Amino acid sequence: MNNRLSPSPFSITIPLQNQRSRFIPAPAAAVPDSDHAAAAEDNFDNSRVIISACLIGVFTGIVVVLFNNGVDEIRDLFWDGIPYRGASWLREEPPDSVWTRVILVPACGGLIVSVLNAARDAVSKASYNAKDGLGSFLKAVAACVTLGTGNSLGPEGPSVEIGSSIAKEIHYLLDKNPQTKLSLLAAGSAAGLSSGFNAAVAGCFFAVESVLWPSSLADSSVSPTNTTSMVILSAVIASVISEVGLGSEPAFKVPEYDFRSPGELPLYLLLGILCGLVSLTFSKLTSYLLGVVDNLNKDVGIPKPVFPVVGGLTVGVIALAYPEILYWGFENVDILLESRPFVKGLSGDLLIQLVAVKIIATSLCRASGLVGGYYAPSLFIGAATGMAYGKFISFAIAQSNPAIQLSILEVASPQAYGLVGMAATLAGVCQVPLTAVLLLFELTQDYRIVLPLLGAVGLSSWVTSGRMKRKDVKGTKALKEGNTRTNQQPEASDNTTGLSSVDAPPEKTPYFNNLCEVESSLCIDDSSIRTKDLEKRIFVLEAMRTRYVTVMMSTLLTEAVTLMLVEKQSCAIIVDNDNLLMGILTLTDIHEFSKFAKDKSLDSNVLLVSEICSPDGAKCKVPWTATPTMDILSAEMIMNKHGLSQVPVISEHVKDCRGQPVGLLDRECISLTCRALATRESLDFDTVKAIMK
Repeated sequence: MNNRLSPSPFSITIPLQNQRSRFIPAPAAAVPDSDHAAAAEDNFDNSRVIISACLIGVFTGIVVVLFNNGVDEIRDLFWDGIPYRGASWLREEPPDSVWTRVILVPACGGLIVSVLNAARDAVSKASYNAKDGLGSFLKAVAACVTLGTGNSLGPEGPSVEIGSSIAKEIHYLLDKNPQTKLSLLAAGSAAGLSSGFNAAVAGCFFAVESVLWPSSLADSSVSPTNTTSMVILSAVIASVISEVGLGSEPAFKVPEYDFRSPGELPLYLLLGILCGLVSLTFSKLTSYLLGVVDNLNKDVGIPKPVFPVVGGLTVGVIALAYPEILYWGFENVDILLESRPFVKGLSGDLLIQLVAVKIIATSLCRASGLVGGYYAPSLFIGAATGMAYGKFISFAIAQSNPAIQLSILEVASPQAYGLVGMAATLAGVCQVPLTAVLLLFELTQDYRIVLPLLGAVGLSSWVTSGRMKRKDVKGTKALKEGNTRTNQQPEASDNTTGLSSVDAPPEKTPYFNNLCEVESSLCIDDSSIRTKDLEKRIFVLEAMRTRYVTVMMSTLLTEAVTLMLVEKQSCAIIVDNDNLLMGILTLTDIHEFSKFAKDKSLDSNVLLVSEICSPDGAKCKVPWTATPTMDILSAEMIMNKHGLSQVPVISEHVKDCRGQPVGLLDRECISLTCRALATRESLDFDTVKAIMK
């Protein structure tokens, strides 16, 4: 028989029946009752998740208000009597009268954060039920201390994590359905950002970009429409509560925006590229310093509690010369944008210096273990970059040679470039371009800013997108350690390059910046990220399909399609008389060929596999094969490289991928295997014992 199920030792053969199975409908009388019951259950589930989303918005708004008030109280305690007009006032004071406070207050904050971090580490080893709630509370307190003592981070990241923590708790207490967790996490992140910036629209799109797009809604029982409703309701409720508790003023004072002419649009595009390069430098320095601190801890033996103190002390020393780097709400951003009355603007040279020192100070704070977000620092850096760029453009046009006649080009004020620079840098650092555009549009409420924003943000995101990846922070070490083992596996055959298929991709991974290290609130749904660690420990043998369809060149296409239908497979492995691999035939190939056959009036009942997949043709050719002993992370990376959805698994490495097939590896079985093993590992004895307690 020309068509058969694979007889390999990894497969199970089931005899095929000659008769086609018939569909027998259920009795008509039973349908309405079952439909009504299912509809009633769906309505109950939908109502429950909508109520849960509303509760998330209420509690997130309240906690974010308390969080921001806590930051203000700590700032009043440590900086007693200091005016609320940003940190630039320190430039007006004699250094002898302020240097001790400027240095010691951030260092004192680092000391307190060290104690809180140690308490969080102790809690992480406690009972399963108490770990998440208490750990999140201690992290929020650490963020309050970090920001209240002036260290160079921001409050919006902790606000998002507060929302996600509340979403997890409400899911655990009220819902407990694992298929609604993703939607609730999206609602929590939207509530956190919207209450932090008092911008509900930006919060909704942030949830889409940071939670829903990186994850898969396929595992969620909540429809996309209901998920959108949950996100909107949670964001609106949290924003209203934040407005009541913190006031209706936006996070920072927005200067009047002016867009003079379409002729200056290229200047905004150039600003977008500049902000992308600045964002890339920011991210790379953060990743580098995180590695340095980790090496100092592991190799030199410096205890972790030392680093937050050193980080705070370093920030204080830098602040003696550049006090604007201290966190002071968004008052420092107002100073950069020159939007506060009776406050002298900063020179272009000083703005450029502030960009550099703010990047260094914020990266040091993150690497040292201080707690806070990167949204506010990104906006600060973007504002300084845009203002410096705008002042340079204005100066260049004013001082241009009259023969060149650049003076006829109308350009906006530096504040306009500062606003666009804020959005472009936020998009570049945090990879949330839509959020950045809508945040600035929502704050300015000026349609004229949309076109420059879209251009600058798009280019900034493009510059950084190829160098940023979401990776689990805890699993990064395991991935790096696993590369050594991966590079020692020569079994996988690459038919297009002739090299070992696992050589090239692992070498590229160190050049990517970890987005989760830069801003942890962007990775609150880490279920898909943490599977990367598992993929280094799972072999193809454990994930591959052992039931697969094999056909020969002489097999009828109709028989091949019938076999795929019986086995619910989208492809068939082509073998020769010796059961050696020749290629792979997909339903897509057959469908495309059927259109050609119909146009040529060919009889589909006599068409053979060989008419699509000739032995010497490129169609159906397998560019790469896997072996049972390689890990699935390497396999998946090669599949991505070649754009493959499935690959045959051969018994051993042979020339030209002509080995004996023993299985089929596709993305669905990789995902399912990782999820199943991750679930099994989470149900270890200690966890089960803790839950039972």
